[in-house]
Amino acid sequence: MVFTAVVLGGVTRLTESGLSMVTWKLLGEKMPTSEEEWQQEFEKYQQYPEYKYKNQHITLSEFKWIWWMEFAHRTWGRAIGAAVFLPAAFFWARGYLDRGMKIRVAAYCALVAAQGLMGWYMVKSGLEDRFQGPSDVPRVSQYRLAAHLSLAFILYSGLVAGALRILRPLPVAATLQKIKALKGVTALAHTVKAMAFLTAVSGAFVAGLDAGLVYNSFPKMGERWIPDDILAFNPIARNFTENPTTVQFDHRVLGTCTLAAASALWLVARRRPLAPAARRVANAVAAMAWLQVGLGISTLLTYVPTPLAASHQSGSLVLLTLAIWLTHEIKLLKYIPK
Repeated sequence: MVFTAVVLGGVTRLTESGLSMVTWKLLGEKMPTSEEEWQQEFEKYQQYPEYKYKNQHITLSEFKWIWWMEFAHRTWGRAIGAAVFLPAAFFWARGYLDRGMKIRVAAYCALVAAQGLMGWYMVKSGLEDRFQGPSDVPRVSQYRLAAHLSLAFILYSGLVAGALRILRPLPVAATLQKIKALKGVTALAHTVKAMAFLTAVSGAFVAGLDAGLVYNSFPKMGERWIPDDILAFNPIARNFTENPTTVQFDHRVLGTCTLAAASALWLVARRRPLAPAARRVANAVAAMAWLQVGLGISTLLTYVPTPLAASHQSGSLVLLTLAIWLTHEIKLLKYIPK
């Protein structure tokens, strides 16, 4: 469900539907059921910057489409809340959770709540009248977008790791051994996890600034390896989060580094005593890294079409999943039955 929410969120951003709903209620907004109610909802939208500066010619029918996109995203998010909070309360009340599981479940619940609140805080930034007229593009804050996506990735990672503890449990009567041959594989697997996460967060800045549309060539950016305007803003630190050129350049570099780490992991894993399951996952990590880079380059060269861009964002989650799975499989190898 969280994976689907990330995909829905990406499509919502790509179709510029996120600012169509200008109110937020904890238990959900009322769905318009008549033309009069739709018209009232449309009139609310017309009071905000996106309509005033960008969508003045949008029709009611077109508005309904973007409204439904945002409604689907929010409804799915609330469904995740129900799927986490209700079973958690039941299992907790019945005493089914041990101390470690209580800590994890509490963290999941807190992350779901924070994710919902951050989503509305993000949308609010796009509804504020802080834009500079028709020449400016109303959009949500890239900082809040990155925070919203980061929380989703952290929640997803926690759920995947927690699920693996149950589906692939560590031996109970066993001792943890230090296996020197696995040291390099472990380090690289953790590196791929971290790099996949950081690259995805940088991708949120790319999306927030529409930075994927500034240089649509590869491997060079235009005619240069390093563009002239990469440090155009002052102070210099602003460029890394506010300059579309710098943000795209950083995303390219991080993606390349992630690919290098995944490829090195595959090469090292081939010469280490891995179990068949772990070896298959290591192969999958490398294959997914190459596919993800291919999706990224294709998205860039074709000027960010929604299907490709959504697939690229989904690919980052798949890569992260495989890297988490691999670290769990390696940990299993280190537990020797007594």
